[in-house]
Amino acid sequence: MSPHHPKDVLEAAQAGHIKLPVCDHYCGVEARMLKSIQLQEEMTEEFGVCVFDVTLDCEDGAPVGGELEHAHMVSELALSVKANARIGVRVHPIHHNSFASDVHTILQKAGKKISHIMLPKVDTYEELTRALHDVNEAGGIHTPIHVLIESPKGIANTFEIAAHPRVQSISFGVMDFVSTHAGAIPSSAMDLEGQFTHPLVLRAKMEISEACHANGKVPSHCVVTEFKDTKALSKAAKTAASQYGYTRMWSIHPDQIRPIVEAFAPDASEVERASEIILAALKADWAPISYQNQLHDRASYRYFWNLLEKAYATGRVLPDEIRLLINENS
Repeated sequence: MSPHHPKDVLEAAQAGHIKLPVCDHYCGVEARMLKSIQLQEEMTEEFGVCVFDVTLDCEDGAPVGGELEHAHMVSELALSVKANARIGVRVHPIHHNSFASDVHTILQKAGKKISHIMLPKVDTYEELTRALHDVNEAGGIHTPIHVLIESPKGIANTFEIAAHPRVQSISFGVMDFVSTHAGAIPSSAMDLEGQFTHPLVLRAKMEISEACHANGKVPSHCVVTEFKDTKALSKAAKTAASQYGYTRMWSIHPDQIRPIVEAFAPDASEVERASEIILAALKADWAPISYQNQLHDRASYRYFWNLLEKAYATGRVLPDEIRLLINENS
C-alpha cells in the first residue's frame, strides 16, 4: 500500500469504523433462502461487490417444535454457498430454549461460512456477555456479532452494548419495540408513516444511530412491512440514511433490496465531486487545496473518502484511480 494512501493519512474519528453491505436481507423459509443466496451471487457479479447480506432466520423462520431441524437445514445451506458469499444467521433469543442448540448446531457445523450471528432481543450488556459465552463455546470466538434491540430497556443500554468489541452492528426492532409498551404506543407507529413520526420511536432510532457512530459500529434500520410499495420504501430508506445516520437497512422481500441499495448509494454528482477532490488532494500530498473556489483540507477529505468507500460498496461507477485506491485498502 502506498505510504500516502488515504487510510494512513486521513486518521480520524472515523478510522477503524466497521464497513458492511448497506442491505441485510432476511428469509426464514428454505425456498426463499435458496433464492436469496442465488440473488446475492447474481447481484455481486452485476455490481462487482456484495451489496447485501443474506441472514437466514431461525427465530421467526423455524416452526414451533421444529427448531433443531431448522437449525440443521440452515447449517447445510450455509455450507453450500461459495467462498465469497456473505451469509448470517439470526438465532433464537438467549432466553429461548432453542438458543443454545441454534448456536452450537450452526457454528459447529458451518461456523467458517457464517459472516455474522444476529442476537435478537438483547436488553443488557450482561445478556450479551452470556450469549457470547455460548457462541464462544461453540467455536465462534471470532464470529462477528450483530445485535437486535427491541425494547425500552435495550434502548436504555444501547451505548454500553455498542461499546462491546465483538459487536459489529445494532439493528432496531420497531414492531417488538412498539409491542413492549403494552398499548402505550399505537399500532400505527409500526407503519411506514408512523415509525417516522412517533416521538418515542424516533428517539429509539436516534439512540441506536448515535451509539453506533460513537463506537465505530454500523446502525441498521428496521423493516418496512409495506414491501410492495417500493416508492415509499425508497423514501424511508433515504430518510433513514440522510436524516438519522443509518448506514444499513433490513429487507424482508427481494423487491426491497435494490431500492435500499440505491437509496443508500451516493448520487453520481457527489461521487464525481468527491473523486476530483480526493485525486487533487493526493497530488498535493494531502495539503490543503482549492476546489471550485472552496478550501478543502483533511477534515473534508475524510468526508469525501468515506463517501467514495460507500459508492464502491454500493456498486457505483468510479474512476479507475479511485477504485485502485479502495482495492488497496481492502
